Amino acid sequence: MTDEHIPSAKRLLRTLNGEALWPPPMWLMRQAGRFLPEFRAMRAKADFLTRCMTPDIATELTLQPIKRFGMDGAILFSDILILPWAMGQSLEFVEGKGPILGAIRSEQDLAKLDPARIAEITAPVLETLTRLRKELNGPDKIGVAQPGATTLLGFTGAPFTVACYMVEGHGSREFAVTRQMAYAEPVLFDRLMDLLTRTTAEYLCKQIEAGAEAVMLFDSWAGLLSPSEFRKHVIAPSRQIVQAIKARHPSTRIIGFPRLSGVLVAEYARETGVDVVALDTGADIEIVRSMLPEHVGIQGNLDPVSVLAGGDAMKREALAIREAGRGRAHVFNLGHGVLPQTPVEHVAELVNTIRETA
Repeated sequence: MTDEHIPSAKRLLRTLNGEALWPPPMWLMRQAGRFLPEFRAMRAKADFLTRCMTPDIATELTLQPIKRFGMDGAILFSDILILPWAMGQSLEFVEGKGPILGAIRSEQDLAKLDPARIAEITAPVLETLTRLRKELNGPDKIGVAQPGATTLLGFTGAPFTVACYMVEGHGSREFAVTRQMAYAEPVLFDRLMDLLTRTTAEYLCKQIEAGAEAVMLFDSWAGLLSPSEFRKHVIAPSRQIVQAIKARHPSTRIIGFPRLSGVLVAEYARETGVDVVALDTGADIEIVRSMLPEHVGIQGNLDPVSVLAGGDAMKREALAIREAGRGRAHVFNLGHGVLPQTPVEHVAELVNTIRETA
């Protein structure tokens, strides 16, 4: 999509294309989530995978924060583990424990995965994107003030982060089993990473063809790696994914989120080819923006706990971040996802604070 074909109302899409707007466009990671009463009501009716794989439900959950807050971006309601599940890895979401998977620990385990299954299994996800694109860009049927103003975002997990869950078999603070495999069994781990790199690129291309106007690559556990491993397992596969997407969809913008990458965020931005880098809570926007190439935008990075707290502290932090991004292509967001216990009125207050033009 060239600049002249970007609708002027789509402030997020304009910013992803490099335009510095004031106030900046905004959306929040995990904006469709348990802090919304309407989300909790839907959650009581179906389990997590059913919600992800049922277009009626996933469409409604994606649109809930758009209806309530008028966010500039609507991110597909789905999960980063849909891809390994689609290839045949067992997956269950257990209350209080999170995702439980059949761990990949051997060549035999890896051989059981079948990428040929992905297209059929993920068809409902792509149908959700198609419906969302029509809802967001069509007549005002979704109850938002400005139909046609919201950018539709697709996403996947990045290969290393998805591999963490696939190898470990569950969530973890350290993902030591995964990192040990990368060191001790590099051939096996590299085969898994290659499979994830190829299938992730293809899945994101399919999301774009189904209606996503931009896509985001979540590498939530990138910060666990040493610099050499970061270059090998975060930068290199992300670069391959970006190149594959740009070859087929050169105008589609890509947001990369190498969480907790520290000073390596600059190298990530230079080497991967992403259009925008999403920053975690610990990154200083004023410092990071001086490290990044001028053409790379920034996204972030308010502490989600400040939104939980609300009040003057939240406003002060939010306005400081907004000001730090002034004059740069900047998408206001959090440094991680909205916490489930966050009061809805705090999110509404945050939206109003960022959209003040003073």
